[in-house]
Amino acid sequence: MNEGYGAQSMTAPLRRVVMRRPGREMAVADPARWHYTSAIDLEEARSAHDAFANALRAWDVEVLYHDEPLPEHADSAFVFDPALVTDRGTLLLSMGKELRRGEEEPLARTLQACGVPIYGRLVGAARCEGGDTMWLDHDTLAVGRGFRTNAEGVQQLRELLAPMGVSVLDYDLPFFTGPEACLHLLSLISPVDVNLAVAYPPLMPTAFWDELQRRGVRLLEVPEREFLHTQATNVLAVSPRRCIMLGGSPVTKELLETVGCEVVTIPGEPLSFKAEGGPTCLTRPVWRAAD
Repeated sequence: MNEGYGAQSMTAPLRRVVMRRPGREMAVADPARWHYTSAIDLEEARSAHDAFANALRAWDVEVLYHDEPLPEHADSAFVFDPALVTDRGTLLLSMGKELRRGEEEPLARTLQACGVPIYGRLVGAARCEGGDTMWLDHDTLAVGRGFRTNAEGVQQLRELLAPMGVSVLDYDLPFFTGPEACLHLLSLISPVDVNLAVAYPPLMPTAFWDELQRRGVRLLEVPEREFLHTQATNVLAVSPRRCIMLGGSPVTKELLETVGCEVVTIPGEPLSFKAEGGPTCLTRPVWRAAD
């Protein structure tokens, strides 16, 4: 294990994370083209983003910033998607949303500046976004195949991760609201402990649900309204049962607190609710390490 990087977990204590403050590219983006519900007010979005970063720092997470100019990439604040950080370094993905292609290498340069070497990258027709990936354990990665991740992307991931002893399990995602919207595997579930997650099972691949049951993962089922309108399934675990979520999902927050989770909420209206990306999407974990 390398000191300083490696994040093959969804819930181990988060030590270092890369974030990107919303920039002018987001403020001037055409909402219809980028599938936003309305225009982004830059100062309000930055204020919400800063509140999130401060919540992470309050739990002793080192926040690093990716600030390379990307004037054509309105979604570049969502740094979870262009890469994975493994025990051997950065594995660059390849964005399925065409407007987001080109975010990968700049993020890799930022990670290199933070001491994370490049381990490998997807090439050619392979497509995979980080939102479609979920570590089931240190050596097992679940991947959702949908509009953002294709079969070639899964195959190349499998080949790149095999030398590390990592198995890749892939699952078909539903059509739901179509190719323009963002439905990732992690749109449906967020682990908050090794055996606990918030989830929306009605859209879950059956085989994925079966695998979670086999592993003894308890699912806290979020209500439909909170899934559809306030991204209740988008929860970032800072450590087991300590998590950050968007405000506006009181039922889900109570479900988490009832099972002993410590929950901090951050504003969703200025940024996340408009642009389809919550706390998980706004972070790229660089290092998760056991106590």
